[in-house]
Amino acid sequence: MRMLKHHTTLAIIYFMIIAILGVMLRFFVVFDIPVTYKFIVHTHSHIALLGWVYTALTTLIYFAFLRSQPVQKKYRLIFWCTQGTIIGMLVTFPFTGYALFSIIFSSLFLIVSYWFVFFFFKYCPQNFRKTNSYKLVRISLWYMVISSLGPWALGIIMNTAGSGSALYRNAIYFYLHFQYNGWFIVALCGIFLYIFEKKSFVLPKMIFKRFYYLLNAGVILTFFLSLLWMHPHWSIYLIALIGGILQLIAFGVLFKAIYSKAISVFKGFPPLLSFSIRLVLFMLFIKLIAQILGSFPVITQTIFTNLDMIISYIHWVFLGIVSVLLLAFLKHFRLLKLSMTQLYIYLAGFFLTELLIFSRGLAIITNAGTYPSLHLLISLASIIILIAIAMILGSQLLSND
Repeated sequence: MRMLKHHTTLAIIYFMIIAILGVMLRFFVVFDIPVTYKFIVHTHSHIALLGWVYTALTTLIYFAFLRSQPVQKKYRLIFWCTQGTIIGMLVTFPFTGYALFSIIFSSLFLIVSYWFVFFFFKYCPQNFRKTNSYKLVRISLWYMVISSLGPWALGIIMNTAGSGSALYRNAIYFYLHFQYNGWFIVALCGIFLYIFEKKSFVLPKMIFKRFYYLLNAGVILTFFLSLLWMHPHWSIYLIALIGGILQLIAFGVLFKAIYSKAISVFKGFPPLLSFSIRLVLFMLFIKLIAQILGSFPVITQTIFTNLDMIISYIHWVFLGIVSVLLLAFLKHFRLLKLSMTQLYIYLAGFFLTELLIFSRGLAIITNAGTYPSLHLLISLASIIILIAIAMILGSQLLSND
């Protein structure tokens, strides 16, 4: 348990780092900062996905499925090899961007992540392998592996079509789609069902099967949303729309099945977990509706040419759905020290930045113009998120002593 608390602390440190980098990126518009903006963007995105989320999510998976097994030494080796690659990216990307050493560390990370997948499949106890939660975590890990085809393809594409090609952009979108919608969200669904299973609530076999196949079909088909920037044939729009609808139906099936039991189960949850799950359900619903709307050509053409709208959507999923659930689950398993006050401050910063960024994007669409002070307000709102994460990290460091 102490080992996993230390690993959680490291994940929160990464969260703190990306918050600092995020504030720096916001202030680029306000002040002249003597660093390369593009390099900081690369660092911010890599440490966000591979430092904070990957470390926190694999820690949760180990806690839920593997901690009873005598494999702690093997896990530690995999963990610290992973951290070596992340730290390598942290010290190379800010100064070189995509260059020899940062690419080496990124490639090594992918290889070590495959090692973790093999480790999980090999050592997960048999009594877990028939559970619904295991099936979701298993497929989420496969999505992580599938997503890595994007980065591996980039080297070939750069040497053939070039970094300005549609193939290059689509390879990045492929990676991000299967990271966010496959690896992150499906794995968190698995942890969510694991918590319910520990409360002796198991989805009926047929209902889970329906949810599972609808969800995975939706994950695969919604990738076509990422191709709509190319203005493809109408059939691609239709496939993307079907994928969005299937995902909405999938979660409808899941929550209809647990609704009758949820009230009694939720009574046994701590207030922070119960509040976080309810909030994330709201944010997930907004995401699912946004996906469906985004499959219509008029909206697609507007969104893909509006950077603020894209950033607003990515942050809605990353800082909202994914990060809030990670914090809540880590707290639930007693791996993280987190108070409602800290969570409220984090959410205040999150919703305020979302509102401001979305407003700026909307102003561009409507040709309404933006207030010069809006850039500064977004920067200041980002500091609220940083303060909240700093408070969480401080509590965690004190609890580890």
